[in-house]
Amino acid sequence: MAIGAAGFTRVLPQAAARAHSGLRERLLLIVLYITVLASSIAFVEPSPHDFLMGLLAVACLIAGVRFDRQVALLFLLLLLWNIGGLLSLLNVPGHEKTVQYAATSIYLSLAAVLFAAMLSENTMPRLATLRSAYVFTATLVAIAGICGYFNAFPHAEAWFAPGNRALGGFKDPNVFGPFLVWPALVVLERIIVRRIGVVDIATLGILLLGIFLSFSRGAWFHLGVSATIAIVLCFLAAPTLNLRMRIFVLTAITLAVFAALLMLALSFSSIATMFQERSHLINYYDVGQGGRFRLQELALAALLQFPNGMGPFEFSNVYGLQQHNVYLQAFLVYGWLGGMTYLLILGTTIVVALRSVLVAAPWQPYLIATFAAFVGEVLEGFVIDTDHWRHFFLLLGLIWGLSAATMRRMRRVAAHREAICVRAA
Repeated sequence: MAIGAAGFTRVLPQAAARAHSGLRERLLLIVLYITVLASSIAFVEPSPHDFLMGLLAVACLIAGVRFDRQVALLFLLLLLWNIGGLLSLLNVPGHEKTVQYAATSIYLSLAAVLFAAMLSENTMPRLATLRSAYVFTATLVAIAGICGYFNAFPHAEAWFAPGNRALGGFKDPNVFGPFLVWPALVVLERIIVRRIGVVDIATLGILLLGIFLSFSRGAWFHLGVSATIAIVLCFLAAPTLNLRMRIFVLTAITLAVFAALLMLALSFSSIATMFQERSHLINYYDVGQGGRFRLQELALAALLQFPNGMGPFEFSNVYGLQQHNVYLQAFLVYGWLGGMTYLLILGTTIVVALRSVLVAAPWQPYLIATFAAFVGEVLEGFVIDTDHWRHFFLLLGLIWGLSAATMRRMRRVAAHREAICVRAA
């Protein structure tokens, strides 16, 4: 059918607008991929990832990323948390490091909100890009940690596994291990629910070995809790009995293979010695006058004395070491306002996730993995300070963004069904 001149004047601008929008979206996806890819480089401060987050924010503005109302609640809670942190700086005036600490909290909060807003719309293309970059960079950094542990090439141990603990591109093996949990869950879900691929099996093996060689008790606990939650949720979300049987059988096989590989790894004397030392529930540095538990008792007393918080690093300045508990940290560094708000952030995030994690959606498998990893990290916070972990705030943003996308999808489905009913009537 022929199109008149007036038709061309309408069609051409619309086509140009779509092309321009597509270009802006491709730019956003490219910047997102590079930013997440750089997230495993964390041995320097500020890291390349920190600079790239600014570029990602610009790309989001160009692509027209908007804020969902549900994301606005996250922004408000993080704002209150940071207000508490800024007020606590009054206790340590003139300290450059404390100002940097507060600035890092603000930056990470904005990063969480940015990820949430970005993933609340055009969800699957953006999520697929993020997932691809995260799994790839986690695999690379796990390989680096493994090579370092086995000193596979000159200086490998000094660079990637000093102290006989793999840490890859991180400064601390206790951060390196948890960083690998989310991509491990994503790959595990794909294996037991959708398909078994050689690349996926190899990737999962590398990630699990990286977590194991970090010899981080927190990371091991995190992985165990998160994997259990993810598998249970996958089982509950499975729409058919056959799929549930597949999940059950493949989970049993995976556990058997993992146990066999663990026994093989422990046949190496160096691994067995380190495993025996690190696998104790309570070690020498946990007890005693200067132990972790004693420090936590002192921290509990201190937070009752300082309703406005002590300020960043002040507890370690007074008592010599950190208390290694993010919830005590929340009150000591951010005051009672910040501490209560931090607990509210975690509780609200879990409630938001539970509302949508079992709702069928294209991104449901990733929401399951994210929720499982987040719960594991929340529990790990009882033995370590997680308030400045970049991937923690990524998980936070993922949950709010994917949940907002799920709620929007549910509203559209309900509206569509209502329209059908009206037409039928």
